Order: sequence, then structure tokens, then C-alpha cells
Amino acid sequence: MCCFSVATPVGLLARLFTRPVRVSRTRILARMVDERRQRLAYGMDLQTDQELAMVLPLPVVRGSGDDAVRFLDLSETPRMFDELDELFELTQVASKGGFPLRLERQKTLVVHEVGSFVASYVPTRADFDRLDLRFRLPAVLFDAVAHYADYGFAVFQLRPGNVTVHPMGLELPTRSPDKLFFPTVHVHDGRFHATARFDHAL
Repeated sequence: MCCFSVATPVGLLARLFTRPVRVSRTRILARMVDERRQRLAYGMDLQTDQELAMVLPLPVVRGSGDDAVRFLDLSETPRMFDELDELFELTQVASKGGFPLRLERQKTLVVHEVGSFVASYVPTRADFDRLDLRFRLPAVLFDAVAHYADYGFAVFQLRPGNVTVHPMGLELPTRSPDKLFFPTVHVHDGRFHATARFDHAL
């Protein structure tokens, strides 16, 4: 799943003067490290005229804490997916795709420098309150995809421009050791769509 959270206020003027985020050539690599941990690498071409954050829901083991996800710096391998393309014949598949109580001031989530990104791990939906407002996810996502309500989330801050984003990597303690998790649901404009154009290579 690829969800974008932008700093621009949502409103008529913002929609008139802000071009939509354009994403293409999304490529995702998933593999098990051992019987309990999975690794993900995520790459894409991105065109945007504003700073934004990409949020990936993750099926982490419940109650794993703030440091459950380890971010991997893949900036030294910007062509990783191109090199994988040369090794495999890839096929494209069509696809259709509560109120948190704050009893005390919460500890701010750790921000990691990962290659050309800054990234944070958000253990639960309620923990988005511990990040900057622009990194929050629209509630429509949780209404549309109910089982994400108890997922953890990786948040990557992305800069404006027209760029090929170097692969983003992470390792998580998966709650489904018999399955590989590929994040493929789209929320690119603050809304969940029942169908979306799918150009991912998995």
C-alpha cells in the first residue's frame, strides 16, 4: 500500500493550484529473513511539487514497541530494481484493487536518517499523534481497509521534484510468517478508490 500525506491544506484553492502526486514504476521486493522477520524494499518514480510523506502500513506483531522496525539504508544501491529486472522475466498482473486517549504527554517518535530520506516507525494508529500533523493518514483509509486498524506504519518523508526514488528498505517482525506482505493499496489523493491503475512489479 502506498499512502501519501501532504502538508498542503485540503480545500478548493489547494486543489486548484496543487498538481496531483504522480507515481509510476513502483517496484517492491519482499523476502523472509527467518521464521519471524520479513524485509521489504520499495522503489518508484515520483513527480510532485510539494513535500510529502509516504506511509506504509505493516503487519507487525502486536505490541512490538517503538523499535520493532529496522530501517535499511539502500542509497548505495539506487539501481537495485534495475539489476533485479535483468535477472528475472517480470510479468505485470492487473489488480482491483476509536478515539485515542492522551493521559500524558507522549514521547515523540524517533526519526531515522536513511539514505536521502528521513523515516519513522509508528507502532499503532493512535501513535500518529506523536508525529507531525502532515504525516497523519486520512480516516477514510481505516474505514475502507478495516484490518489496517491494528497495523504498524513506516513513514518516509519525500522531497518535491521529478525523481526516481532510491529503494526504501526496512525489516519488520511479521505476524504472518507463512506469507509475504506486499504493500499495494493506493491512497494518493486523500481518498480511497475501489479500483486503481496498478503498475507494480512484485
